[in-house]
Amino acid sequence: MNRMKLWALVALLGACKPGAKGDQAGGTSGTPTKAATVTGFQTPESVLWDSAQDVYYVSNINGNPGEKDGNGYISVIDSSGTVKYTIKGLDAPKGMVLTPNWLWVTDIDMIRSFDPGNGAPGARVPIPGAVFLNDIAVGPDGALYITDTAIRFGSQGAEHVGTDRIFRVTEGYLRVSVALQTDSLARPNGITWDAANQRFIVVPFGGNSLLAWKPGETTVTKLATGPGQFDGVEITRDGATWVSSWADSSVYRYASGQGTNAIKGVPSPADIGYDARRNRLLVPIFTGNRVEIWQLQ
Repeated sequence: MNRMKLWALVALLGACKPGAKGDQAGGTSGTPTKAATVTGFQTPESVLWDSAQDVYYVSNINGNPGEKDGNGYISVIDSSGTVKYTIKGLDAPKGMVLTPNWLWVTDIDMIRSFDPGNGAPGARVPIPGAVFLNDIAVGPDGALYITDTAIRFGSQGAEHVGTDRIFRVTEGYLRVSVALQTDSLARPNGITWDAANQRFIVVPFGGNSLLAWKPGETTVTKLATGPGQFDGVEITRDGATWVSSWADSSVYRYASGQGTNAIKGVPSPADIGYDARRNRLLVPIFTGNRVEIWQLQ
């Protein structure tokens, strides 16, 4: 990534401290405002904030989202605005999650772990039957839960060729199982754990409903509706649920079952992240090779 562009980000981060007044800190209207834009990525799919190290991980597909080409990588940017290191040699990395010891990332039909301190590789866990693994979250049992959107990219574009599933991987034993399999998942994309309500929230790319699911159950519950083509989902410190939508290039805020089009004009918003320290939403612009940082009030 261009170092000058990173320096520009640092200046903005320093100028926009949490709780500050004015537009850069979210304004007084409650409307999110753009705090910074970071460019120089290659098909960024997901952004994850690491609170322990205060760094951002950005997964770069750098090519076809379903092709095993070895071009994918993860950029790790520290709080001073420099690239600490780059994790190379992936195929098409997408969703990421942190456990106490590892950074886990989905990579087409497997999940892989890396040391979050230096990027050293850990486990490679193939997921039998997986087609297009997308997002990943940690459950209350410490297991990893992974969505399979079950699509392939061919001459006609994205085609739904597999079975919609959520896989479960027990990190200690690396044992893989199917946690949920149902057409109601509608090409599941983003997933996050909702600790307050003891459930997962799953957002589908092929449906227009936010879904709730509790481990062990065989059905999902519809929480709210929206424009569809959902990608990422995050829960912010005020309890609101934020969901990115490719359908209208927006990020929605949901509270009490009602959605508000809070961030507009973000084409191809992929797997969003959340910086809880600064109360900022991190929006990877998939086709624009950039990450936009939005200050929430």
